[in-house]
Amino acid sequence: MSLLNPSKGWRSSSSRLLALYSTLFVAWSCILMGVLYYEVSGYLSTLSRHSLMQRQHLFQRFEGEQLEEALSTSLAFDMKGVDAYGLFDAHYRPLSGPVRIIPPDLPLDGQIHALTKCFDSDDPKLPPNSCDAVATQTRDGHWLILVRENGSLFGVTRIILQALLWAISLTIIPGVAGWHLLRRRPLRRIREIQSSAEAIVAGDLTHRLPLSNRRDELDMLAAIVNAMLDRIEKLMNEVKGVCDNIAHDLRTPLTRLRAQLYRIKQQADEGSPHALQLDEVISETDTLMARFRGLLRISELEDHQRRSGFRLLDPLPLLRELHDFYLPLAEEGEMQLLLQTPESLPWITGDRALLFEALANLLSNSIKFTPPKGSVILRAVNDTGSTRIEVLDSGPGIPEAERNCVFQRFYRVDESNQHGGFGLGLSIVAAIINLHGFKLEVGTSELGGARLVLECRQQLIPQG
Repeated sequence: MSLLNPSKGWRSSSSRLLALYSTLFVAWSCILMGVLYYEVSGYLSTLSRHSLMQRQHLFQRFEGEQLEEALSTSLAFDMKGVDAYGLFDAHYRPLSGPVRIIPPDLPLDGQIHALTKCFDSDDPKLPPNSCDAVATQTRDGHWLILVRENGSLFGVTRIILQALLWAISLTIIPGVAGWHLLRRRPLRRIREIQSSAEAIVAGDLTHRLPLSNRRDELDMLAAIVNAMLDRIEKLMNEVKGVCDNIAHDLRTPLTRLRAQLYRIKQQADEGSPHALQLDEVISETDTLMARFRGLLRISELEDHQRRSGFRLLDPLPLLRELHDFYLPLAEEGEMQLLLQTPESLPWITGDRALLFEALANLLSNSIKFTPPKGSVILRAVNDTGSTRIEVLDSGPGIPEAERNCVFQRFYRVDESNQHGGFGLGLSIVAAIINLHGFKLEVGTSELGGARLVLECRQQLIPQG
């Protein structure tokens, strides 16, 4: 059973909550900025028109040379390219001022009008963009054109807009930094919990989930799980202790029983019905004793009593020895046993005798269930710096629905199969693999039969 990887990035709960808060904050800031911009723009537009109207009423009081003098004086204080004027006679001929042509789309009605384009001119004294303009007739019959660029007072809105943008950016930057810091601590704790959980899933029930001094929600959950593990470990030890005691206590009486049966058989006439019955009883006794030995072997491995023999070893000599050991058996069954390995493999840490036992069990099963003229392959590859060992055969394979059950004690894929054993071989293999912290997978080989893959990735081996 494999555990899911911890959530990364926005997948974690804290990241999603912070992202939701940031989204709502930015959305609300944009709405606030829009409303503020709309209100300020409206206010400044009204203020600009009101100021232009005041200038219109002011200049209407002058005429002749006084008007020209007042206009010339105002021009000295006006901003270039923002405010402009033009004085025309009754026939619309220019008299004075930067404005020399009356805008064609400006009605001569004394009202303020918004023009999308004031003047198509390179004169810096004329507003180049949209503007408000008014045409009014003076007391002496002249026409006075007053122009003010719309954007003259809207620099304030740009300042407000820039300030809001800076405020949002200066809020988002600490928010992102806070999001990164806030999500790192929970993810680090989740990874610590996952590491302990993987050791527990691997079969070491002595492991417990880590607790911190904060006593937060994760600590409450970890404490609940640890309490459950305490109870489960106690129950498992009780059940296992009973089974081990039964197997251990019955082994001596069974040995004595077999010895007595053998003595009786020696006294019986060879070939008699009585002797044949004794042979069957002795055979059944041997079978029963083999099962008890298998159970005690699994119990020894699950108690993690064999780690003292762990060493750093090269898997290549081990695989060659396995191939040489089982090659005569494969040839006797009229099948082909192939060894496929590179020139070198990454070294692994483990007990050589136990690994030989586990791989020998897998290889013997493949040879046992592969029909004559078939093939069995013992393969090893370098899988990104770690050793992967595969056993493939052309036998009937293992049904997909039963692949998770074949490592259970006394489980056999086909009860009626004449090659069926006690159902303990793969259980011993699973115990050895768990002891080493490796991973064993069952699949379908390219030969059509079973494919058993041993991933020898060097993981942290729980200490017993």
